[in-house]
Amino acid sequence: MVFENMPSSVESKRIHEVDLHVGSRIRLRRRILGISQTKLGDALGLTFQQIQKYENGSNRVSASRLFEISQILSVEPAFFFLGLPTHGPGSEDPDQVTDPDEQGITQSDPEIYRSGETLAFVRAYYLIRDKLVRARVFNLVKSLGNEDEGD
Repeated sequence: MVFENMPSSVESKRIHEVDLHVGSRIRLRRRILGISQTKLGDALGLTFQQIQKYENGSNRVSASRLFEISQILSVEPAFFFLGLPTHGPGSEDPDQVTDPDEQGITQSDPEIYRSGETLAFVRAYYLIRDKLVRARVFNLVKSLGNEDEGD
């Protein structure tokens, strides 16, 4: 018996864009915090290879596991979906991504987030304990970045 709608083994092994996005967000947050794959795996009772599979999207992360990861990485579970294009009903623009000013770091330019300089800057930023000072630093950096746009 052949099922017409049954995906072939090749199709079923394709990485879904959501799994890839969630995995990249896990990697991003883990790297921002300076946590190794081994350390995250140990906290979850997994091997670093399993963390690698989550991060490259080849293994899907269950809802309960994603919640555990969010607790360890000190973010809301929604963080892992920020910047994901929306294609559902009510979506006016299927190519629209989350506004970085409203939702935090996005994947609009993935290369910038792989930079050691970017990671060091973000780590240093989050070491500022006073929220008011941190907000002022954010606004300063943002205004300096906007200077080029006015020229």
